Amino acid sequence: MRLTLTALFALAASPALAAGGKPFFSLANTDFVVWIAFVIFIGILLYFKVPGLVGGMLDKRADGIKSELNEAKALREEAQSLLASYERKQKEVQEQSARIVAAAKEEATNAAAAAKDDIAKSITRRLAAAEEQIASAEAGAIKEVRDQAIAVAVGAAKDVIAKQMDARSAGALIDDSIATVADKLH
Repeated sequence: MRLTLTALFALAASPALAAGGKPFFSLANTDFVVWIAFVIFIGILLYFKVPGLVGGMLDKRADGIKSELNEAKALREEAQSLLASYERKQKEVQEQSARIVAAAKEEATNAAAAAKDDIAKSITRRLAAAEEQIASAEAGAIKEVRDQAIAVAVGAAKDVIAKQMDARSAGALIDDSIATVADKLH
């Protein structure tokens, strides 16, 4: 009803009414014919409930857009929760890597200290072995010198005894030696 009143007022204010040559309500007036065709067109649209169909289509479209917006919001919330989850995981991985690096540094420090202790022990053992070798070599040298000294003394004593010894002295020396050996054996 509003639409028809609006159309009537629009026609009443049209320049065709102001033209004055032909009567407005005549079929010879093209404005009147267009107006009648427009009213019939509007009537057909109203009869077939086109405004309701258009409104329904627009409502369906609005509902579709609303459902798409809700779905987009749900997807956005899901994406935000996934992002937060990945950020937590990334933070956990960074903390874990920091712990691994710290443990590796501590292990390397401990290994270095252990290696230092092992090297010190090895050096101590090598020094002790070298000192033992030196002592053994020294004892060997002393023994060799003593043996040489004994050999020289025996040789010198032999020479001295051989020069001073005659048959009678040799017999007395043998008898003394036999008596000494007999005393020591019994």
